[in-house]
This record gives sequence, C-alpha cells and structure tokens, in this order.
Amino acid sequence: MSFLSFKDVSKNYGDTPVLNGINLDVSDGEFVVILGFSGTGKTTLVNLMAGLEMPTSGTISYKGEPITEPGRERGVIFQSYSLMPWLTVNGNVALAVDTMFPNLSKQERADKVDHYVKMVGLSHATSRRPTELSGGMRQRVNVARALAMDPEMLLLDEPLSALDALTRANLADEIEAIWDKDKKTCVLITNDVDEAIILADRIIALNPDGTLGEEFAVSIPRPRDRMEMNNNETFKRLRRDVTKYLMDVGIEAKVEGSRSLPDVTPIHGIPAAVADAQKGMIQNRFLDFSQLDKVYPTPNGPLTVVENFDLKVDKGEFISLIGHSGCGKSTVLTMAAGLNEISKGGIRLDGRHVEGADPERAVVFQSPNLFPWLTAKENVAIGVDKVYPKASQAERQDVVEFYLERVGLADSMDKSANDLSNGMKQRVGIARAFALSPKLLLLDEPFGMLDSLTRWELQEVLMEVWSRTKVTAICVTHDVDEAILLADRVVMMTNGPQATIGKIVDVDLPRPRTRKALLEHPDYYKYRQDVLDFLEEYEHGAKPKPSPKAIAAE
Repeated sequence: MSFLSFKDVSKNYGDTPVLNGINLDVSDGEFVVILGFSGTGKTTLVNLMAGLEMPTSGTISYKGEPITEPGRERGVIFQSYSLMPWLTVNGNVALAVDTMFPNLSKQERADKVDHYVKMVGLSHATSRRPTELSGGMRQRVNVARALAMDPEMLLLDEPLSALDALTRANLADEIEAIWDKDKKTCVLITNDVDEAIILADRIIALNPDGTLGEEFAVSIPRPRDRMEMNNNETFKRLRRDVTKYLMDVGIEAKVEGSRSLPDVTPIHGIPAAVADAQKGMIQNRFLDFSQLDKVYPTPNGPLTVVENFDLKVDKGEFISLIGHSGCGKSTVLTMAAGLNEISKGGIRLDGRHVEGADPERAVVFQSPNLFPWLTAKENVAIGVDKVYPKASQAERQDVVEFYLERVGLADSMDKSANDLSNGMKQRVGIARAFALSPKLLLLDEPFGMLDSLTRWELQEVLMEVWSRTKVTAICVTHDVDEAILLADRVVMMTNGPQATIGKIVDVDLPRPRTRKALLEHPDYYKYRQDVLDFLEEYEHGAKPKPSPKAIAAE
C-alpha cells in the first residue's frame, strides 16, 4: 500500500522553481532516504510531506487522501532541536504525550513519557534541562518527543547533521532500531551517503534542478553493522555508485582561469607558487614535534591534555590528524600555529622554533572568519598586502586573483562576504591561506560545518591547489574518508586527557587523487579498515596503551 504519493508536484517561491515534476510513492513500512546537495529543495520536500507547505502544482496524498494541513499521523523531526529550555527532558516529552493522550491517567501518561525517554537512552537524564545536555542528547529528546506523538509515519529532515561523527553514527543506529521495532514508514533527508546506505530500503537522489534522480535499492540484510560494512562488497559497490552519481550531477568543474602567478617574494622570504621557490629549506624533519605536552591549570590541579606528542614531518608532506572529540587534535594544531602556548617540549619549523603566530604558518578554521563588509578579493588581500610588502599593487592583486580563481571564485571575487554561501566563504578562507605562501598550512576541520556533498567539492579544490604548491600541511578531521583522501600519513590520537599518538598509517595511494578513483582502488578499504579499527578501540572512552608502532618515522 502506498502511504504517501506525489503526482507531478512542483514548488516555486515567487518566480524561483525549487522542486520540479516530483513523482514519488512511499510504501507502508518502507524506509526511504532522499539524498541531495544543499539548496536542492530537500527541506521543501519534507515540508510538503508534512503539510507545512502546499505545492504550486500537482497533488500530494496520504493513504489516498489529499494533504491539506499538518497531521499527527506524520511526525516531523527537524535539524534544529526546538526544545522548551525551561522544561526538563521528561517535561519536553510530556508536552507531546499530554497533547496526544489527554484521557489517560496521570500515571499512564508518566509511564508513556518514561517509555519514550528510555527508547532514546536518556533515562539517566530525565531531570536535566536542554542547556545541560549535549547536542546529541538534545536531538535524542527531539526524537523521543516526535515518537511520543505516536505517528504512523516519521519524516526526518537532516536530524543528525549538526552532530559530531560518533554521536551521529550512534543516533542513526538508534533510529534504525526504533524503526525496526515499530516498522513505521520513514522518510529521511540527508546528505551522508554512508548514513543513507545503513538506514535505507531505497535511496533516491534529489538533483540540483529540483527533480528526482536515480534510485538505488539497498539489498543488504539488516541489521547493518558499520564495521562489517567496510568489508561488504554490496556496500562498497553501492557506495561507489551513489557517490559517482552525486558527484557527476552535482559537482561541476569549478577550478578555472589561466592566470599565472607573479614571481614576487613574501616577507618571510618564500617566492609564491613557484616550484623551485623553496630551494634551500630543510627537506627531512621540516616540521618537528618533539615530546610535546600541553597542560592546563584547573581548580583541581594541572590537567595534561596532550602528552609526549612526537612527530617528524618531511617538507611537502600532507598529514591527517584524526581521533575522537576531546583527544587534543586542535590543541596540537593551535600550538603549531603559535596560538597556544607549549607547556613542554618544542616545535621546530624549517630549523627554527615556533614562537607566536606568524604568516609563515597559515590556518584555516571551521569558520573562515571573514570581514562581512569586505569583498572576497579584499578579504584575501589583507594578508597578501602584509606578506608581500615589496611587490607592486598590481602584483599583489594578481596573487589574490590567482588563488580565488583556483578555488572556483573567479565570478564572485567582488561579492561581499555577507553575500556568499558557507561553502563559498570557506573557499575564500582556503584562498587566503594559500595566498600567504606559507611554509606550513594548518587546517582545523575546515569542512566540518558544511554538508557532506559541499565537503567533497571543497576537498577536491583543496587537493588541486595543494598539488600546485606542495605546501607542508596538517589537517585535523573527524572524517575517516577525508583523512585518507588527503593524506600521505594518517596520524591517530588516543583519547584524552593525556592524549598522544596511538598509531600512524602510511597512505600509499596514487596522486592526484579523486574520491571516485579512490573508491575503486583495491587498497582503499584496507586503509579505511585500519583507521576504523583504531577508532572503534577508543570509541567508548577507552585508553588502551599506544601501539609500539606509534613512534613517527624518522
């Protein structure tokens, strides 16, 4: 039986079309996942299903009846939590229970609240208010509240996108367990391919033009264990096919322009973007972390966050630094940037000790921190003007425009930062970092705030620009695939406090790399398994002893 049916549905906002000619049938008990880029109309699609918006043309029906308004039979879980901040966990869930079951006794309603809170694993936090909960816990309350409405169908609009990778995976597993138990019909909107495959009976791509694209049936038996999936040939094939389709329809060639970089010398003595410009620098141990510690004072005494971090990096290497939240990855990065004082040990770059911030060490953060009233070009120029004081204005302008072209912003250089999307702002941040012609590029989860598909696009941009400069780089990430895609070596950190290097994996995969090519490489999943095994070992806060192989190669 078709629970939900779209017939030739289109949705416009004014003269702007968002969804075009949507035909979709969702069956009773089916788990359907809609995958698409930001801006493709995914949330509009959910709002139409929920009855929160009406189509411009076409018809939408639920169990044969037209949808004309929201209904309790269709429960919606949005990306944002929307909890009542003055109510406890139980109080927020009770709002739904009291609304839906007013004729039950007080004790019966309390039992229902307990049931749904227990279902999402929050029995230990019933009396806490939202401000006392983590992001993952708040979203669990949101899920419990939606389930308490006892809907026939669950509509989930990217409910996990704001969570870190581990919390996201755990909550996705809980959603699957709830669906499996009650066999509610589910539609999930997401931009995460792995999440889609783990959860779906059927995956449907939403194209950038607002049409529905290719469908992919997921025949992998349930339950689907994330670790086992890495060795499942059906999973690998499906992952490759879905990724290829999304990249083909959504990521167009955006690296453009034929501008040549002028041969000008920045303030710290490194000619910009010229292959032979860095002759004379140390090649081996170009970056040397030596028995590095970071200790913070606390009311209960000193807290050692990072301990004995020892790593030698050759010139031109790309290092990925990975580990669970709180393991000290960003602490190591900010010490390398000179933004965080070193408690013990030292860091040497090109034979000199790192002391304080310096443009020879460029940093790209999660948020690019642009001046919103300046254009993209002006934001990049601020650093370039300081680093190239002897260059002419025209030469400095060429440096700025060269790197903005490289990151695909040739047509947006004169737009103010306020008018750029999040992905475009991060492109400006990447261009600004490379334009400094740094000795060391430090990236602190640079794509962490972006949706998965925009992240893929910018990873390709980053690799293209890096391949031209071969700047020594360290990228902090939670993303296993990103770590392998970018790196010559993946450095894995143990859990904090007293976090240190637990394991190092050398990534011997050909460059230049593309995501599509790596997914077809016979060794790719072997590297992925190495990293996943390490992360699983430390997943629940364990602190096993580091492997003897953790010592970095000299």
